[in-house]
Amino acid sequence: TATRSPRVASPLHPNHLSLMRKLLSLGLLVAVLFSALTSLAFLRYSLRFPVPRGRPIGNNVAHRRTSLLQSATSDYMDPFEDLPDEATSRQSPPSDGTKCSMRNCFDFSRCERGFKVYVYPQAPGDKRSLLYSKILRALKESRYLTLDPKEACVFIPSVDTLDRDRLSPDYVHGLDAKIQSHPLWNGGRNHLLFNVYSGTWPDYSEKLNFDFGHAMLARASVSTDMMRPGFDISIPLIPKSHPEKGGRPGSLLEKGQLFPVKKKYLLAFKGKRYLTGIGSETRNALSLIHDGDEVVLVTTCRHGKGWEKHKDAKCDTDQQKFDQYDYHDLLQSSTFCLVPRGRRLGSFRFLETLETNCIPVSLSNGYALPLAEKIDWSRAVISVDERLVLQVQYCRQLSRNWAM
Repeated sequence: TATRSPRVASPLHPNHLSLMRKLLSLGLLVAVLFSALTSLAFLRYSLRFPVPRGRPIGNNVAHRRTSLLQSATSDYMDPFEDLPDEATSRQSPPSDGTKCSMRNCFDFSRCERGFKVYVYPQAPGDKRSLLYSKILRALKESRYLTLDPKEACVFIPSVDTLDRDRLSPDYVHGLDAKIQSHPLWNGGRNHLLFNVYSGTWPDYSEKLNFDFGHAMLARASVSTDMMRPGFDISIPLIPKSHPEKGGRPGSLLEKGQLFPVKKKYLLAFKGKRYLTGIGSETRNALSLIHDGDEVVLVTTCRHGKGWEKHKDAKCDTDQQKFDQYDYHDLLQSSTFCLVPRGRRLGSFRFLETLETNCIPVSLSNGYALPLAEKIDWSRAVISVDERLVLQVQYCRQLSRNWAM
């Protein structure tokens, strides 16, 4: 049966290799600085406001990486470039928030005095997750902050919208009333909401279980179908350990290596194997490719509640292989790193893979990659249909081409 080749740019094209070097050298920038400020910078750039003058955030290395990001993305089209002049005028937003765009759901008149961000004060009794507290703290320490809502171009609610999994301890109940009762809400216009997790077992729907109105969404693990182009922002899945500032250098800059690098392993993955449900078919097939030599794909069944009920004949053998490898060492030692979807479309591995100078091989159909409107990930990420997992062996062909 004929199969489609994975979507990847020609490995021999010098322009593609140059961009891949740039993007992969951004591993640390993305891994340690990708936070609320990244979403705001993306939004500010889209609205064409000049960057406020002042000392660069972070050390010189981080500043150089920021310049590298600007260089790597400078040739890409501004998604709002075709906005007509009348977009700056007040327009009536649609009754259906899913049809929002910058033309009809954003009041540009609020931004005439510059790009200023107002963070709601915390209401009594509001609980916040550790990650959302970090995000709000980063916003409050940014150069964009204003304490006067009359000066604000963009508003950030203080109520935590990050986790919309009803089974999570961080899930906030009664979110509609908490958000919509605020006098500045205005149906969500000029508001930016952050979300990392949506849906719950067993279908993990992308619905957020509250009415976000005409607000913009910065979301992780979101599908292209759920994105409102030029309005919403796709962000990476951010781990709870995500640092607010600084961080260690990425491996490409540390070692001064040229890209691509032939490492100990061709392809690697270490992670959970789902015995049932969403994401299980892809991860259950990984053992068919593992050879322990060039390709190391090891999984464990021992996770989640009641895993013993679904334990299969491979679980014990898989665990023995799993225990032989250190996760971070495996990423560092691999040329390509498998990034399959989890229960949701996104994975922490996307950032971790970039940080370790490993080429991501994405197995997540329909996933809206982070900042895809600004970064052409097809030049740096191999995307394979998750139903055709055996095609990841195409990496061998790429590796041979680079060796020529």
